[in-house]
Amino acid sequence: MRKNIVLTLTGSDRLGIVESVTKLLLEYDGNVEASRMARLGGEFTMLMLFSLPEENLSRLEKGVQSLAGQGFKVTTSQTDQTYAQKYAGWLPYEIDVRGADHEGIIHQVAAYLLQHGINIESMDTGVSPAPMSGTPIFTMTAVVMVPPSISDRTWGNHLEEVANQLDVDFTVKLL
Repeated sequence: MRKNIVLTLTGSDRLGIVESVTKLLLEYDGNVEASRMARLGGEFTMLMLFSLPEENLSRLEKGVQSLAGQGFKVTTSQTDQTYAQKYAGWLPYEIDVRGADHEGIIHQVAAYLLQHGINIESMDTGVSPAPMSGTPIFTMTAVVMVPPSISDRTWGNHLEEVANQLDVDFTVKLL
C-alpha cells in the first residue's frame, strides 16, 4: 500500500535542488503526485505531494535528514485521500484580481471567502511594474471551492463590492 506525504522545503536558491530532491524520492520508490516550486527572493521553496510504499516510510527520515544536512528546512507530513469525500458537490471557480498594489488586498479577499465558507485551493500572487508608468500592479489568481449550499453566483456579485472597495478589477469563472 502506498502512503501520501506532503513535503515542504526552503533554502538558499542554487542549481540542482529539484534534481536532488526527486533523485532522493526515487531511491525510496517515491512518485511525485503534485508540486509547486518557486524562487521567492533568494530562497527556493518547494511544496510537494508524493507517494511511496508504506514499508519505505521509516527509511524516508534518513533522506529528509540528508536534505537538512545540505542547509534546507524540510518538513514532511503524512496525509490521507479524503479530499474527494470532504468536498463532494463543491464547485471550483477561478478568481482573478488585478489592480494598483496596496496593503490588504489578499487579506480582504481571503476574509470575504472565509465569511462565506469558500475554501481556497490555491493562490498565486505577484507585483510587477505597469508597462508605461512603472506603477506596481498587483495580480492574484486563486482557485476556490464553493460549497453546494451556495447555489448561485451571488457570492461573486458580493465579491465585486469588495473589489470596488479595494479599487481592483476581478473576474470569477467556473472551472
